[in-house]
Amino acid sequence: MSLNLPTEDAAVDKQCTEVPEEGRASSSSSEGPPPLDRCSGPAARALATAVTMSPEHRLQQSESRAQAFAAAQEADAAVQELVRCVALARLAHGDAHWKLAEAHARLGQGYLRLKGLALQAQEHMEKAKAIAVNTTLELAGKQERADALRCLVIIFQTEGEAAQRLGNLRKAEQSLEKADRAVVELQQLGGVCGEDALGVQFDVAMSAVRLQRKQGQPAAALCQCQRALRVLQAAGREASWEACSVYREMAAIEQAGGNVDGAIQHLLQAHSVSLSVCPGSVEEAGAAHSLALAYSRTGESEHSDSAVRFFEQSLSSYRRTLGPEHSLLLSAQDDYCHFLLISGQRESAVKMLKESLPLKESTFGHLSAEVAETYWLLGEAEVSQGQIRRAYRTLKKCLEVQSLLYGPQDRRTRDTQQTLDKLAKDPEVAAKQRKAGGLRDRPPFCSAVPSHNPPGGTKSKIWDSEGGKNG
Repeated sequence: MSLNLPTEDAAVDKQCTEVPEEGRASSSSSEGPPPLDRCSGPAARALATAVTMSPEHRLQQSESRAQAFAAAQEADAAVQELVRCVALARLAHGDAHWKLAEAHARLGQGYLRLKGLALQAQEHMEKAKAIAVNTTLELAGKQERADALRCLVIIFQTEGEAAQRLGNLRKAEQSLEKADRAVVELQQLGGVCGEDALGVQFDVAMSAVRLQRKQGQPAAALCQCQRALRVLQAAGREASWEACSVYREMAAIEQAGGNVDGAIQHLLQAHSVSLSVCPGSVEEAGAAHSLALAYSRTGESEHSDSAVRFFEQSLSSYRRTLGPEHSLLLSAQDDYCHFLLISGQRESAVKMLKESLPLKESTFGHLSAEVAETYWLLGEAEVSQGQIRRAYRTLKKCLEVQSLLYGPQDRRTRDTQQTLDKLAKDPEVAAKQRKAGGLRDRPPFCSAVPSHNPPGGTKSKIWDSEGGKNG
């Protein structure tokens, strides 16, 4: 499977040979094209700059653009620039230089992290390894050797992540071990690139965390999290988004192991860090949301107030930063409604669900899982309030959406149908159904009453009778 991206050579050929319309028109004249320094207009000046710029300089520009596109989550544009980087690295450094290996490694990393394409990532890692392994030992300079080692770390780490996604956990473990050894060697080079060494060490540690969680090794995963925190502390970044992500990872590990109190402690640390870095942000809202869920799942009454406080804090931050129709806000609202229903605050839950329904229809569409879930929660709340007829109507709407969305044989659809069948046995609902059935069985009104007056119709008979009386 491959993307319809331009080939490496084609990307450079197009950039070097594309000429604006005015340039092509002038080239057909008998006088020939004007010199580059006599060209005018933005397109001509850009062409002149591109022609005179060295491949090394153009490679640096493409690398910067790729980083900017990746930061903005513009995956296609970032990958296009990374493809161009491979071609420019070959032009600038040849076929056997570590810079070409790095370009392949960055492209593979882009395919994996930006587009989720593990097979493409694996293919480019193989190309990068074939170049890097053969060139690293020939490097004489200390700085260049450090750069090549960083390239090897990227190669082995990305190879490990791709193997993990493809289900080859043994290969993932071997690749991450190689990445670890490259990090150690990079650190032994001293102050050449200390900050970069810490950065790649953190990335490798977090890759190991994800792998060990998948392998069912929570204790080892927690040790790697601690290692990642030590790396951040050494870099002076103990209060950063990276630290927040580590604490949330630790909370997820503890939660999966049934240690709710431990999970809450890690989430409190994550929330504290997010407040110090950027209060009121989406990340802070996410940390508050996770804390609210953790408190709500303990089942302990003393944690209810904390759950409410963090739910409301997360909703406020999401609403302020993302707006009332964003999916993150609506999802957090549903979690809050679940909690309110469980804790007996049904009226508040029903009010919030009814207010969110039109927003969900606008955001996700009427035939969506979110709308079906809202109808289900509303019906559940109305049943618990004793409003059986209203719950029956709400769950019928839920069934209509689920039948079209999932099909009649889906478990969710069948569950709703079974609930409706039970509600239909309620005397009030059954009476309403019999009344509706009686109305359906009556003959049409037009078949019982003539649509026009017969000859000498009703009106003339009334006058005749009155005339008879008068006579």
